[in-house]
Amino acid sequence: MTKEWFKNWFDSPYYHILYHQRNDAEAELFIDNLLAYLQPEPQASFLDIACGRGRHAIYLNKKGFSVTGIDLSESNILFAQEFQQENLHFFVHDMRNAFIGESFNTIFNLFTSFGYFDTFEDHVLALQQFNRSAKPNAALVLDFFNTAKIMKNLAPIEHKTVQGIEFSIAKEVLNEQLIKTIAFSDKGDNYSFQERVHAFLPSNFEQLFAQSGWVIEDRFGDYELNPFDEERSDRLIFICKKTL
Repeated sequence: MTKEWFKNWFDSPYYHILYHQRNDAEAELFIDNLLAYLQPEPQASFLDIACGRGRHAIYLNKKGFSVTGIDLSESNILFAQEFQQENLHFFVHDMRNAFIGESFNTIFNLFTSFGYFDTFEDHVLALQQFNRSAKPNAALVLDFFNTAKIMKNLAPIEHKTVQGIEFSIAKEVLNEQLIKTIAFSDKGDNYSFQERVHAFLPSNFEQLFAQSGWVIEDRFGDYELNPFDEERSDRLIFICKKTL
């Protein structure tokens, strides 16, 4: 069986080279705005699903909350575990499988860490597992890109040089997926990776949430939590509540 694309790419050191510029200040602003909106109790617990190297989880923990981060990438979790302490823990875990342990007041799935699977059913399954990890009336924050804006402004090819490596990034829409093919050479070897993310629209998410025990309470279009606008917003951020 072919390894799923994200298992190859997210564990590659080149993923972190290409995306090294990701902005911690922006992530912290987003967390601050979410906390102001959600108003969690001081003892609230958070599950950060697809936490990457833990930048959101670590900052959230610094704000005084108990946080668990899970991610499929072993290399990401090994990095994040260097920051573990009493109320901050990280585990290798596939979001489609039940996370056995405590249940949480708030579930985070941030920075387009969704839409990676081949089937609609796998995405429903993942959201059902989010639900199983959530306490009654828990909140889910799911942060996705604004598909409509991306598809309207899609550049077919991009070149980017990072740490002496020239990345060629081809972009296309195929089978309702946004596909990036990332090709480059390093130390005499040629590499090619893909990112394939379903081009989910708000209506698709409404179906996904309805089938997995979540109801949408609000939606925003950026990390400052301005209202979502399909033409102009960069993000599609859902605030949901557990119903099952």
